Amino acid sequence: MNKEQKVEGLLFVAGAEGIALASLAELTGYAKPAVTAILEKLAEKYHQDPNSALSLIQTGGTYKLVTKPELASLIKKYFARSNQAGLSAAALEILAIVAYRQPITRIEIDQIRGVHSGTTLQNLVLRNLVKVTGRLNEPGRPKTYGTTAEFLDYFGLQDLTELPALPEDTENSAEDQDNEDLFLQEFESKMTTNKE
Repeated sequence: MNKEQKVEGLLFVAGAEGIALASLAELTGYAKPAVTAILEKLAEKYHQDPNSALSLIQTGGTYKLVTKPELASLIKKYFARSNQAGLSAAALEILAIVAYRQPITRIEIDQIRGVHSGTTLQNLVLRNLVKVTGRLNEPGRPKTYGTTAEFLDYFGLQDLTELPALPEDTENSAEDQDNEDLFLQEFESKMTTNKE
């Protein structure tokens, strides 16, 4: 795997939040000037390739892979269709985490789930079920997320006190995982029932 592929892979998984130059340098082990040169090379590659749907942009100190402007109408169609579709298991899991732990950062959600949640979280923001509620006063100023009034409407709730009760904590981590799995199944079942 070459240097460009490593940086490109990190840009891809960073998703809509993007990734800072310092983070790219730290994760790859390359010096910042070397990472800057790689980013410039990638930006030029995307710009010159008429068959590429991607562009590389820099906003607010972060670098992001985005789709080219000429694809805007097609992308809007995709999100309009997605908004009419039901929620995936991953989306329901993230909604449950946000509903009970808000305000919460994407990194905290990733740690709870054990997988990257950025894309699904962004889709929930686009569907107006989750919103940015602020930023933490710590390095990188990560965004915090919470549920919206649309979340309550979507699931037929008056307020968050109507959410199913969380399972009680146990001392055994295997039991904790079983309880969490059962809770997510119960959450999905109750939320689906409320919606109908």
